[in-house]
Amino acid sequence: MGTKGKVIKCKAAVAWEAGKPLCIEEVEVAPPKAHEVRVQIIATAVCHSDHHPIDPKAEETFLPVILGHEGAGIVESVGPGVTGFKPGDKVIPLYTPQCKKCKLCLSPHTNFCEKLNLTKSPLLDQELMEDKSSRFTCKGKPIYHFFGTSTFSQYTVVSDKNLAKIDDDANLERVCLLGCGFSTGYGAALNTAKVTPGSTCAVFGLGGVGRLSAIMGCKVAGASRIIAIDINSEKFTKAKALGATDCLNPRDLDKRVQEVIIEMTNGGVDFALDCAGGSEAMRAALDCVRVGWGSCTLIGVAMGDKGLTISPLELIMGRTINGSSFGGWKSVDSVPKLVADYKNKKFDLDALVTHTLPFDKINEAFDLLHQGKSIRTVLIF
Repeated sequence: MGTKGKVIKCKAAVAWEAGKPLCIEEVEVAPPKAHEVRVQIIATAVCHSDHHPIDPKAEETFLPVILGHEGAGIVESVGPGVTGFKPGDKVIPLYTPQCKKCKLCLSPHTNFCEKLNLTKSPLLDQELMEDKSSRFTCKGKPIYHFFGTSTFSQYTVVSDKNLAKIDDDANLERVCLLGCGFSTGYGAALNTAKVTPGSTCAVFGLGGVGRLSAIMGCKVAGASRIIAIDINSEKFTKAKALGATDCLNPRDLDKRVQEVIIEMTNGGVDFALDCAGGSEAMRAALDCVRVGWGSCTLIGVAMGDKGLTISPLELIMGRTINGSSFGGWKSVDSVPKLVADYKNKKFDLDALVTHTLPFDKINEAFDLLHQGKSIRTVLIF
């Protein structure tokens, strides 16, 4: 008996309260409506952004919610009007949609889409489907979606504009990382910062795939010197294996890290990428870029942080500052190409997965992340 058109009962991790562990529950997943796709998630990774909605510091959030946005799976069924997907297709859900029709999608200058409510934080958008209802129910209560993906569920429903079809032979336990972490850091170096051959780079924060993939992006772009900065020196071995030439721990220095970088590079780096997101790291990243043409790209987000205050003089002196979301990739178009690049060994996702656990151990995966003991943990249903 098939499941098309029927409610599916399955396992999911539900966040009922901020600051509390996720609860493994049986949830009901409704069939997809028009232009929606129901996906069986095979593998999902755990990202820092998955913790933001349940962080007690969060100013606004939607609870209860099924989190998760780095997943890969197989199409179970499609709703009316869906033409680009069929049952059995391997896919990656995307928190950055691409409708290919709006003014933003048609512009080469951005990877945003008007499907997103750009007046809100992306962390708080796509908490419901386009008809403003949820496809998840648990214990008789509707459950919010997250990022339009909700990959912490064995089955999820996504818009057909938030989904990329990938090669049938793709390794889902690895390419799930392309849903956020790897694509974000790698693309920030290549697409947003536009790191140039022979340049010098500084990457702040090595806490997750996004950070180490920024180093990988700098290396692929041809940077001659890549300085990795983190307060956990245990991450330096991996950073050097992936392309870092120098590593600095600010806690081991007798002066500010930006001052050390300026001395090391005789005036500052050409490109700095801040993947940590805190005001101190953002300040250091901007300070360490060279006067005249230095570029600072902000990638990370720190909940409850006071942000960065900038003097006009800092930019008048030729420095530039920008931000990057999902690495600047046009999601539906680019993710299948990134899958192909992984298959062709252009980059190594295997090196970024430090732990593989059964889905039931999702809270252990979060513990490993917060303790700095993992780069990425992949959960298998």
